[in-house]
Amino acid sequence: MQETGVRNGAYGADKFGFKNLAAVHWNLTEPALYEYAIAGKEASIVAGGALCAETGHHTGRSPKDKHTVVDDLTRDTVWWDGNRKMSKENFDNLMADFIEHAGNRTLFAQDLYGGADPKYRIKVRVFTELAWHSLFIRQLLIRPERRELDGFVPELTIVDMPSFRPDARRHGGREGSDTMVAIDFTRKIVLICGSSYAGEMKKSVFTTLNFYLPAQNVVPMHCSANVGPNGDSALFFGLSGTGKTTLSADPNRILLGDDEHGWGPDGIFNFEGGCYAKTIKLSREAEPMIWEATNRFGAVLENVVFDPVTRVPDYNDGSKTENTRSAYPLDFIPNASRTGRAGHPKNIIFLTADAFGVMPPIAKLTPNQAMYHFLSGYTAKVAGTEKGLVGVQPEFSTCFGAPFLPRHPSVYANLLRDYINRHQVDCWLVNSGWTGGKYGIGRRMPIKATRTLLAAALNGSLKNANFRTDPYFGFSVPTSVPGVEPHLLDPFKTWKDKAAFDRTARDLVGMFQANFAKFENHVTPDIKAAAPEVQIAAQ
Repeated sequence: MQETGVRNGAYGADKFGFKNLAAVHWNLTEPALYEYAIAGKEASIVAGGALCAETGHHTGRSPKDKHTVVDDLTRDTVWWDGNRKMSKENFDNLMADFIEHAGNRTLFAQDLYGGADPKYRIKVRVFTELAWHSLFIRQLLIRPERRELDGFVPELTIVDMPSFRPDARRHGGREGSDTMVAIDFTRKIVLICGSSYAGEMKKSVFTTLNFYLPAQNVVPMHCSANVGPNGDSALFFGLSGTGKTTLSADPNRILLGDDEHGWGPDGIFNFEGGCYAKTIKLSREAEPMIWEATNRFGAVLENVVFDPVTRVPDYNDGSKTENTRSAYPLDFIPNASRTGRAGHPKNIIFLTADAFGVMPPIAKLTPNQAMYHFLSGYTAKVAGTEKGLVGVQPEFSTCFGAPFLPRHPSVYANLLRDYINRHQVDCWLVNSGWTGGKYGIGRRMPIKATRTLLAAALNGSLKNANFRTDPYFGFSVPTSVPGVEPHLLDPFKTWKDKAAFDRTARDLVGMFQANFAKFENHVTPDIKAAAPEVQIAAQ
């Protein structure tokens, strides 16, 4: 077997069980991985220098194909309402078939860290059959120093083989599905097959940390984070498309990370070493730092359309998917943290892209309201973002990351509540979605206004504003903020059809209440009392 690259010679691919491999290329850097990807016709180099790949019919994650092994460790600890069960026998069959499938193939291996805090990080080894996947995960996780690779022994091993097709009967997957993500928390192994969407790898690390860290008094969070000039850190929770990456990339603040963090006794820390930004409608004018990081050598683009002659990417073209992506290391952002660590946050922002157009652009939350909205995890989807989606539909993804929660949501909520109370954190709800009407009638919230409101929240000045109590949701909304159109702060005033606003707002309140019913037996009465409840007579 041919082996190249820096590695721990005493702990090679054979320790996982691989045999008869043609070659393993260890910890290759960008230039070599570009060469292998181009030689294998896996991807193309586009203008600016990024490597652009297509992921086939899977242009996003496949949460319905994610399975967790049931054993003594997981039987009573995993939230089975949100996770699919898999027998140990099915997993053993899948792993044996993976090893056989890998025979006579060339694999790429990366040894990386998940977690910037040495106290809580996990050592991750990722085997891939595609060179561009190896580059992707190298850019997304934390890269050890070269000297650390000599003695690297993994705690978590991920094997990603898109060419392998699972068998539902033998492997325990869904009938008719060609995809599987199988997790064994006891042996700390993740097997991914049937999908070329690279995000499955990074989210597998996140899921693993979500399982292990709560027992260490660390709350894992699906959020971005940045730090102000005075060391004041902030967290930005939000589902895909709400602005988590965009709004945390602030030239006046240090970027800690754009997607996954932990909050423990010593403060917050990034789980990753890179960013995974949505690129649909990306422009140099609106998002200069993300633009520069995306259009350079070393960035990895997924499903971005480009001109076949000039190779210039067209970020406005969503014909392959609205979920076009760019992966790049944090050091591509000039003001990114080099440690990935910061103190306890002063502010928490819950982002929602409210396509119903009834949420205000910003609202102040009490700690109990914050827990209610954290467990709700609300945003709204619009037609075109997902196959078969028509009109506007609410999405409630608890803790702003339901697919990545191995444990019950109350585990994460209780930890977060304790940290918020202990450190007296201010919590805000920000609507980055629509105003003046639903999607298709209203307009998108001006990003300039959102940034102005966020800046006022983060520098503390917004706390001194005059507030009104929203009659539909009960949270506090500022009545005026310098630099923001006054009527924008009251969404009722932005709608021409006032009766339609009232009906839509009441409908959304009802959706919140119906969704939260499943959590009522797991929360304290004061959190239940923080539910939205219409306080005005019908008009």
